[in-house]
Amino acid sequence: MMKNKIVSNFKVKKRAEKNFFSAWLANRRIFGIIALVFLLLILVPLAKNYSRQRLVADEIAGIQQEIADFEAKNKELRETIDYLQSDQSLEEQARLNMGLKMPGEKVAVIQSDAFGTVMPVELPKQSLPNWQKWWQHFMR
Repeated sequence: MMKNKIVSNFKVKKRAEKNFFSAWLANRRIFGIIALVFLLLILVPLAKNYSRQRLVADEIAGIQQEIADFEAKNKELRETIDYLQSDQSLEEQARLNMGLKMPGEKVAVIQSDAFGTVMPVELPKQSLPNWQKWWQHFMR
């Protein structure tokens, strides 16, 4: 008989412990608070991770744009180098800077001051009164 009492006391203690935790979990408010805490513990790191991913993605996009710009500039510079190393460029530089010509060509030199400059035309001096000279001087 003694054994039965011990076993039954053990079962009663287990039931009381089960009832305590089951009572906490059965209570909607307490269960909601616990669920909210776990949800916050999960969502806060996820939000930080998403924010970091967006920053990294924006930085990657910016760097890719810089790479595209540098590649375009590199292409332009290569084209310029190819042109400067070509025979056409060398011939053009020899003609412009050194005054060289190809055999059989005739060179014509045009002076730049002959075109585009306006020479003032002197009018014959007239004997004007002093006030008219001053008037013309200030009104030109």
